[in-house]
Amino acid sequence: MNKNRFSDYFRNPNRTESVLIKRFRSLIAPCSDAPFEAMAQQSVQLTRQHFGKTMRLFAPLYLSNECVNICKYCGFSRDNPILRTTLEIQKVDQEARHLASLGFHNLLLVAGEHPKFVSDSYLKECIIQLRATIPSISLEIGPMEREEYLPLVEAGAEGLVVYQETYHREIYQEMHPSGPKRDFDWRLDCPERAYEAGFKRIGIGALIGLAPWQEEAIALATHAEYLLKNCWRSFLTISLPRLRPAAGEFEPRYPMNDRELVQLICALRITFPQIGLVLSTREPVELRNGLFPLGITHISAGSHTEPGGYTGVEKSTLHHTEKGIVKPLIQVDGEILQATEQFKIADERTPTEVAALLQSIGLEPVWKDWEECLGHSEELLSSP
Repeated sequence: MNKNRFSDYFRNPNRTESVLIKRFRSLIAPCSDAPFEAMAQQSVQLTRQHFGKTMRLFAPLYLSNECVNICKYCGFSRDNPILRTTLEIQKVDQEARHLASLGFHNLLLVAGEHPKFVSDSYLKECIIQLRATIPSISLEIGPMEREEYLPLVEAGAEGLVVYQETYHREIYQEMHPSGPKRDFDWRLDCPERAYEAGFKRIGIGALIGLAPWQEEAIALATHAEYLLKNCWRSFLTISLPRLRPAAGEFEPRYPMNDRELVQLICALRITFPQIGLVLSTREPVELRNGLFPLGITHISAGSHTEPGGYTGVEKSTLHHTEKGIVKPLIQVDGEILQATEQFKIADERTPTEVAALLQSIGLEPVWKDWEECLGHSEELLSSP
């Protein structure tokens, strides 16, 4: 489609900051305890007003940790010497059935960016295979053209998640020295291509720790405001993942402390009361427990960030790579081999334990997304 994209707007040095973003900027400024507590209380009230007491649970299902990109912060980065695999369709189905047995009916299929292993036809097969078991499927994969998304939507995928990682163009280039992911604008415009292809849910986010968090937050909020105006038929979610230990041992350059994370979540909820806010198992138990009532609407639980993590990996497809080259797989007697995880999780509770905690604080765990018969209720939530 011939139209302006967010990248055109974002790169314009003369763009005018909206009243909404100016307000958001004031909400993330350093503040004392009294206004901080007032923000938290307002965030709770707005969340209950727009989402009730529900908390939607999902699980990530990693399909592959193969990748052609070099991303300095990612465990799957091409040059990292790790154990890799791509799950066969039958194994993907086994993982999904296991998650369904735990209660999940909302899965996020995640894969590294490697067209040889994770093709659009492979993804389509995965979606078709899982639809009988899993009613709500979202994708977190490498950016595609609108035309490439169309058969995935037709097969049954409802959501697409794509994190910009960092909205700081110079840092982005430094963090992505090689691979198709190096194209900043191509990634930045991915949510709009996904919207045009018909995805009902669009997820964006920034990886906190690569750039100063206030700068990242303002850019992320600007992106959200743009998508709410231009892609309003899809329900929008925002994630705020903080960097976690991973292969490659990258250290955050701009760490964000817990108080700052709480403030950012509250600021987003106050500024955008109808968007979904996602919290993953990257965060530790006590912090997650405290954040659940403050504005979060979607959480993962019992997560694994490696292919085959829930039921075990098929050894026949497992291999070791160094700088993208397959090396002999050496196994020590008695060693249990598994694919390398993207990052280490912090909350290792089972889904049942997380659901019980939610109920104990007055929240209702919801294991699947909106029913088809509701007629796209999420679209109504995000309408201007």
